[in-house]
Amino acid sequence: MRCPYCGGPDTQVKDSRPTEDNSSIRRRRACPDCGGRFTTFERVQLRELMVMKKSGRRVAFDRDKLQRSVEIALRKRDVAPERVERMLNGVVRQLEAQGDGDVPTDRIGELVMEGLKTLDGIAYVRFASVYRNFREAREFNAIVGELESEPEAAK
Repeated sequence: MRCPYCGGPDTQVKDSRPTEDNSSIRRRRACPDCGGRFTTFERVQLRELMVMKKSGRRVAFDRDKLQRSVEIALRKRDVAPERVERMLNGVVRQLEAQGDGDVPTDRIGELVMEGLKTLDGIAYVRFASVYRNFREAREFNAIVGELESEPEAAK
């Protein structure tokens, strides 16, 4: 693995351990050239997923992009990172488990909304407002009403 600090071609693994949910391996690495230390994560990938954009373009699925959008929805919310990681792993597993390697963006958005609904109601509304492209206040009211009608939703 290349060093992110100096670009050195070889780094040494100093420590490896599974994450709390056993879905990935956390590796602590050190660069012998500059002494920089960093962490990497290794995950199982069952199949190569391609995202089908609304424009018809196909792009490679990027878990990091998905994680960034979820983190934006969760900004300033008190949700444990382990719960977020479990939710993201669940979304990716569901996508990989479907028969086809081509995944429409709509499917990804719906799965993320389902996951956020159980994690945090505010994050769910934030994500839904961007994903569904709300234009009026009544659209917010509809999604909040939907949340309130489900007593087991995250409060």
